[in-house]
Amino acid sequence: MKQTNHQFFDFLDFNTDLSLEEGVSRVWKACKPTAIAQNGLGVVLTVPFQCQLLSNEFAPDKSILRKDFQLYLRAFGDKILRVSIGFEKEIMEVSPMLEIAAELQEIKLSFEIKEEQWEVKDEKGIIRAIFDLSNPEIDHWSDLLTAPEESMQAIFLPDGKKEIKVSAYDQFFPNRMDAMCLSFIERYNEPAKVSISFHAKPDEKFVGTGERFCKMDLAGHTFQLKNQDGQGVNNKRTYKNIPFYLSSEMYGMFLHTSAYCKFSMADFSTRSVQLLVEEPILDIFLIGEENPEKIMFRYKQLTGFPTVPPLWSYGVWMSRMTYFSEDEVNEICDRMRAEDFPCDVIHLDTGWFKTDWLCEWKFNPERFPDPKRFVSRLKDNGYRVSLWQMPYIAADAEQFEEAKANKYMSILDSKKEQGGSNFSNLDYAGTIDFTYPKAVEWYKNLLRELLEMGVVCIKTDFGEEIHLDAKYHNMAPELLNNLYALLYQKAAFEVTKEVAGDGVVWARAGWAGCQRYPIHWGGDAAASWDGMAGSLKGGLHLGLSGFGFWSHDVPGFHGVPNFMNSVVPDDLYVRWTQFGVFTSHIRYHGTSKREPYHYPNISDIVRKWWKLRYALLPYILEQSELTTTTGYPVLRALLLHHPADKMCWHIDDQYYFGDDFLVAPIMNSENTRDVYLPEGIWVNFFTGEIIQGGCWLNNFEAVMEEMPVWVKKGALIPMYPEAVNCTDEMDLQKTISITIDANFKGIWKHLNFI
Repeated sequence: MKQTNHQFFDFLDFNTDLSLEEGVSRVWKACKPTAIAQNGLGVVLTVPFQCQLLSNEFAPDKSILRKDFQLYLRAFGDKILRVSIGFEKEIMEVSPMLEIAAELQEIKLSFEIKEEQWEVKDEKGIIRAIFDLSNPEIDHWSDLLTAPEESMQAIFLPDGKKEIKVSAYDQFFPNRMDAMCLSFIERYNEPAKVSISFHAKPDEKFVGTGERFCKMDLAGHTFQLKNQDGQGVNNKRTYKNIPFYLSSEMYGMFLHTSAYCKFSMADFSTRSVQLLVEEPILDIFLIGEENPEKIMFRYKQLTGFPTVPPLWSYGVWMSRMTYFSEDEVNEICDRMRAEDFPCDVIHLDTGWFKTDWLCEWKFNPERFPDPKRFVSRLKDNGYRVSLWQMPYIAADAEQFEEAKANKYMSILDSKKEQGGSNFSNLDYAGTIDFTYPKAVEWYKNLLRELLEMGVVCIKTDFGEEIHLDAKYHNMAPELLNNLYALLYQKAAFEVTKEVAGDGVVWARAGWAGCQRYPIHWGGDAAASWDGMAGSLKGGLHLGLSGFGFWSHDVPGFHGVPNFMNSVVPDDLYVRWTQFGVFTSHIRYHGTSKREPYHYPNISDIVRKWWKLRYALLPYILEQSELTTTTGYPVLRALLLHHPADKMCWHIDDQYYFGDDFLVAPIMNSENTRDVYLPEGIWVNFFTGEIIQGGCWLNNFEAVMEEMPVWVKKGALIPMYPEAVNCTDEMDLQKTISITIDANFKGIWKHLNFI
């Protein structure tokens, strides 16, 4: 970032070298609205915008006439206010991102004109927005500076209580703005970008915005919401950007767009949250509620709820990059059964094709001579098969000519048609065009053939990026890039549910609405303590962005420093296993050996923890049901249960696992960590020790066989009382409940089969 002395220009990416901007870009600022009227069930205001001088300071260019644009207000129920403005562009009423719940009905708004303010009210007479038309109070004693420029002053009350103020006067003096109420950037005389700013309180905290690999409170950060290959979990790049944030002031903001965005969370100005969207439309849903869970619930009412994944998906998944043959897979699966490691899914990554990484959606006929028999044999042994693939087509792929001739894939502007390699969509000739219904059906048919063999899950890898130098049937590439993951995962999910009977994918990328198509995992984490910590941070923020089900590669995807060949330490393998057991889904995957018998010094501990995972499945299923009807994810940031506890807005290395478990993974080789216990009475899950919450446990020690996990006193935990090889052997009617009370002496003593 190149920092100048003009914070708002920096936020807008506006070049203050005016020789580069002359006649190209201008900033227009919103002024006081001049008219208000009924518009269907909503209200519309006429807002004039004043062009600013092309200078290094803000000042109105009075030589250019103001331009009027229409600002629309609509209410969805009594907790959501939609604020929209299209600068000569149509606002989307229907989009893939929205799946508005039937019970979330639009209600009628009206308005009342008062002397110095306009009030927008709902049918109950509750004020939902105020537009202040008064002038700032001035005690004039100096004329050294010009008077404040006219500015739109608005307060939005999505629930009639929570005030969300537009930042009307975030400035040092009138010509030096830190943020601007509502503005747009004009390029070549056409509106191109829109910005809005909301007032931020000094101690206000922010979470969400997708998969953030950083601290819990996002205040003081700026993010570019542009999906990219994250290349790990320890940087600002991310696979899943979600244009939604949640404030500690108990409101949520969803920016309904697929365009590239920028969110400044009280960063460029500590007084303002600033949004910049790279299209001439602003369409936001403001949510006011009593607590974070209810805000998340309202957000999911707008963008959709997930369905509960099938029982088998909660068992252990085994994978590595990659298995190459039927014989290799059978040997691994047979050995895990022989050595009493329960497992449900075997995943074949990039090596099941004729050529590694060359995705053609067909098994190698030499190494997998009879795929249907292969899949059937595994199913008889209690294993289901998951397959890797990607949405990019290589020039030497079998389907290339068909896809090109029928325009099922993007058509590159350049004539260069690349072959396939790995780790980048740009190494491929084109991207499947999911904006084209015929291409969607063609892709589904590729998967249908595999699913009819008995395959149960498709790993919808990649999808964070597309070929931007290409043409797509129904969308500009800049608007498709972020949305692509949703269209891609929807197609795979639908055909899987149709053929296999269970709706499930294993997905990496994400945008608003993708939570409808579980399961998502956290990408290519380093097999290190840093990778483990970054994974958890990303999962917590994703859970605060509407996603209910989430996983990660145990014990990290790639080695450090040798990407493919570094040895995974025993203690990291165990500690990451424990973290995986207390996650909605658990999958082992990486660039080298991941099967537990390759780690003989710890394999007995791993086996014990896998059996604990299967014992916990009734509880996990119970909590999974909740995420389909509430705002809760399975893996929850502490703030969802303790929003009034300021400490919980900062903790990113602990979490609730469902309603009852408090989990604090060990993420070092010292077997100790500091643990924060919120208010309540907690029982150690492994020792039965009871402790009063509202305190820190400093340097808490946990031997390798145990993990810092507490359960709410009095909780009833449904558990499975028998050892199984896989979920096919489970009869959930046998489920028992363990009461966490003074008689509870630790889980190992209650489950004698482990």
